[in-house]
Amino acid sequence: MKELLTSPAVFAVENTYQIMVPVRNEMLLWVEIDGEKFYDHSNGILRSDTLIHRVSVPMDKLNKACGYTVCYKNIIERKPYHPETEDTKSEIYRFYPVKKDGKINIYHISDSHGEYALPAKTGAYFGEDIDLLILNGDIIDHSGDVKNFELIFRLCDYITHGEHPCVFSRGNHDLRGFCAEQLADYTPCFNGKSYYTFRLGKIWGMVLDCGEDKSDSHPEYGGTVCCSSFRREETEYLKEVAEKREYLNDGIEYRLVIVHNPFTYTLEPPFDIEQELYKYWTDILNEEIKPDLIISGHLHDACVSETGGKLDTKGQPCPVIVGSKFTEDGSDFIGCALTLDGGDMNICFTNSENRIVNSKTLKKAMR
Repeated sequence: MKELLTSPAVFAVENTYQIMVPVRNEMLLWVEIDGEKFYDHSNGILRSDTLIHRVSVPMDKLNKACGYTVCYKNIIERKPYHPETEDTKSEIYRFYPVKKDGKINIYHISDSHGEYALPAKTGAYFGEDIDLLILNGDIIDHSGDVKNFELIFRLCDYITHGEHPCVFSRGNHDLRGFCAEQLADYTPCFNGKSYYTFRLGKIWGMVLDCGEDKSDSHPEYGGTVCCSSFRREETEYLKEVAEKREYLNDGIEYRLVIVHNPFTYTLEPPFDIEQELYKYWTDILNEEIKPDLIISGHLHDACVSETGGKLDTKGQPCPVIVGSKFTEDGSDFIGCALTLDGGDMNICFTNSENRIVNSKTLKKAMR
């Protein structure tokens, strides 16, 4: 696997898996599932001038096959006529879809801010029994260099080995740096957007993206962001999701909202932006979508805020998990192990030694 930088990361986006593979050199790449080929291409032209490949495959097909093969050919010279490539090489991966029955083990990491060793150890809490990995923003510390994006794939590699699905959500620090405009090329998106829904087993989920955490005019950004406009586009998408009501489909038992910034909580200035818009988002969740959990980061804490709790300033529709932090002295990292089991939602905050530092069990609300 020396040409592949890490094992693939299998991201859930809408009704597809986006299999993303960072590589060390220019190559053509495709994925085979049960003999069918799925290509990384640009309108019929196989992509090679890139160090990150994305292949979208139907969820149902990969779930049924429980395995896939990454095939690739290194480029010798891509001439206009008779381009030259090396022979095809391949790597075979097992795949374990999220179960439709029984308990589901989810691990959540956010706010690792460019660190690898401690978050990787912490995220490996479930070992081979993990069903889903959530990376929920500020995994990198900034987007000043595309090399920083490799950390996302290194964590997925260490924790899932390319064998389990992942969900990715963008954080506010991800927007900082002039390579931030390329982040969409290196992370899962739906039609280029960083917000989307997904279905994994009996889970329906939605990823939301608050963008930056201060007004667009804040001098920290130097005039490089337009997040207010971005959030208004996202509001239209949220309204469409509520109208389509896919979360009512057969077999769905849990509804999750994944968002880096817990927008149902109002922070102090200058972080108290978009209060009217975030209240509108909260109302849609309350009145229409009715999620079981909101899973977030951003506050550098490991806690659960139930409705009416310390983080409820806009009328939470459900409990909010804030699920990652470094300890005060930076010597350890805490993430969130979430197990969904028969209506129980078991929340454990664990450290890099796989020790539970705090826990809480919630009952799924009756709808």
